[in-house]
Amino acid sequence: MLADRASKKEIFGWAMFDFANQAYTLLIITVIYGDLFTRIIVGDVQSDYRLGNLLWSLALSLSYLLVVITGPVCGAIMDFSATRKKFLFASYLLTVIATSLLYFVAPGYVLLGVLLIIVSNYAYAIGESFIASFLPDLGRPEDLGKISGFGWALGYVGGLVATAFALLFLGEVSEENFARIRWVGPFAGVFFLLAAIPTFLWLKERGRPRRLKISGGYVALGLRRVWRTCKSLADYRDLAILMGSIFFAMCGISIIITFTFIYGAQVIGWDEQVRVLMFVVVQITATLGALTFGFLQDRIGAKLTYALTLALWVLAITLIFLTPTLAHWARELLGVNWQAQYVFLVVGVLAGTCLGSTQSAGRALVGLFAPKNKTAELFGFWGLFSKAAAIVGLLGIGLLQMAFGLQASILFCIVLFGLALLVVLGVDEARGRRRAQQVRPGR
Repeated sequence: MLADRASKKEIFGWAMFDFANQAYTLLIITVIYGDLFTRIIVGDVQSDYRLGNLLWSLALSLSYLLVVITGPVCGAIMDFSATRKKFLFASYLLTVIATSLLYFVAPGYVLLGVLLIIVSNYAYAIGESFIASFLPDLGRPEDLGKISGFGWALGYVGGLVATAFALLFLGEVSEENFARIRWVGPFAGVFFLLAAIPTFLWLKERGRPRRLKISGGYVALGLRRVWRTCKSLADYRDLAILMGSIFFAMCGISIIITFTFIYGAQVIGWDEQVRVLMFVVVQITATLGALTFGFLQDRIGAKLTYALTLALWVLAITLIFLTPTLAHWARELLGVNWQAQYVFLVVGVLAGTCLGSTQSAGRALVGLFAPKNKTAELFGFWGLFSKAAAIVGLLGIGLLQMAFGLQASILFCIVLFGLALLVVLGVDEARGRRRAQQVRPGR
């Protein structure tokens, strides 16, 4: 076993995929393209961009629905055929190609934009599940928190590098600057293409393929194994409860990732320099949060660390909603002329700290509760719950903002993170780890 443990180079190669794919998350979903799509490509300013926001939510929701349908089946096939690395490579190439093609989406080309977002985000999102399935192979159970936190932190560094260059060379999101800002798609695609090369050079495929003894091929095998896992998920009681908590947490996180910069542009009305500062603040605090909480969970337990981040999320969302009010109180009660955009920037410190730490702690818990011979399949379920959550979260916020506006709708996230915290209280970390170790190979 010791000889087969991952080297530091392999761990670094695994983490470089997080470094690479954050260019897609930030440039396309969070910082630039979401704002570009809703305000410029759709551009329904007369209705406060509510149609653009809804179409953005629907496009992402459809892509996540595809992940929900195909993710667990792919995981089962990968476990049996030992082809995780091939599946990862296919998702990587599709992400690069579809993201680069976003260059051709001009104002009014709404359908083309929706289709390319569905394809690119599907490939990116399912690749997240594929890369996560390698985590249990990289170290001892007590080291998974640090390894997961390192990957997430390196991811935020990658996002910081990619977006800093994009903001520097591409400029602001506006109709006047469209000729330059439309290059954000090819830029994100090429960054992902180059930065993920160490992953495919150094990450090992440790599984051994088994002979297929059933009719119908690998798809039939995958469906059967997924159905069997669904029926036996009750045997992994703590993993099942954790998946429920992750579902609610990812509902909220998907909203924050997708709509923070849209919220800043539409509700807060920030300046370009504040938008850039918010990006830097969130990336730095998310990196530090992932690293700090990664080390913390190896000392106080992954469950307690994860629950702490959920409680901090409730506080952060409350402050996001109250940002205009807090700015008003600062002027009236303290005589401080703080604009709402600067209060929003301060709140971003707390939100950024939670962002990486919650996802990292949840991923590490899944790794602790997953038996070795079912890692890809169960991480497929982790991806299923996360992406099903994104569907619910994004459709929920999309419909709520149509009725109540974006600011009031953000309160939906408080309910979601509160439910996630309530559900995870039923998890027994020690029992979940024992159950994972009791499962015999081949079961």
